[in-house]
Formats: sequence, structure tokens, C-alpha cells
Amino acid sequence: MTDAHLPEGFHPHTRHSGLTAPWEPIYARHDAPGLTLAIRAGGAHTNSRGFVHGGLISALADNAMGLSCIDGERPPAGLVTVSLSVDFVGTARTGQWLEVRASAIKSGRSLSFAQALVVSDGQVCARASGVFKALAPPA
Repeated sequence: MTDAHLPEGFHPHTRHSGLTAPWEPIYARHDAPGLTLAIRAGGAHTNSRGFVHGGLISALADNAMGLSCIDGERPPAGLVTVSLSVDFVGTARTGQWLEVRASAIKSGRSLSFAQALVVSDGQVCARASGVFKALAPPA
């Protein structure tokens, strides 16, 4: 998918990891309450029945929610997931545009809370919530 064919506001996601490398390209859009990550579902994203794998949805939701909790004014050294819950309420299939729309609910000194709605071609397929712990900056 070329940048010219992306939905408005999306650009290539700039954070990469060994876990997400096989799923590239991943796209991002910064929204007022948080961050949306998105993919065009392909073979690397699906199980043997052609459904986007729940593990991929969970990992993208975890990533998007954690990034949504980072406060630009006083960012922590990093965040680790304390709790992650995902409810699968529908399906996503090969070829569909999958968006993980995350937002921070509350951020304290050490814990942050977030939620995400996962939408495939406009239909909700999952919802997620997470709790994240801020890591202390290196001494």
C-alpha cells in the first residue's frame, strides 16, 4: 500500500521491533486522545482460516495503548504492561483495513490506564483495556 492510498492522517509507523517486523507495514495516526495503529490484513496477519489472529490484535492493542499513555511533557523511560484484557466481539479477514484506536484514560505517577477499540473495515471486532507501569529514568 502506498502512502497515497492510506486513509487520511495515516503515515508509516516509526517504532519498530523484532515482534512487529513480520507484520510491516504498520501505519499510525496521532489522535487527540491517543494513537491509532493500522494494517492492511495480509497472510502474515492471519490464522489458517483467514481470520486476523487474536495474538496480533492483542499485541497491536498493547502497543497502541502503551504509546497512548506516554505523556509528551514528562515521558517515562518506558512503560511495561501490568494488565491486558481483550474481548473479541467480531472478526477481521485478509484484505481488510484494521485499526486499533487507543486512548489513555488516566495517567498517574507510576500507573496509566488505557482502552482501545479494534475496527475492521468499519466494524468493531475487539475491545481492549490495559494498565501500564512507568519505568524509572536511568540514574
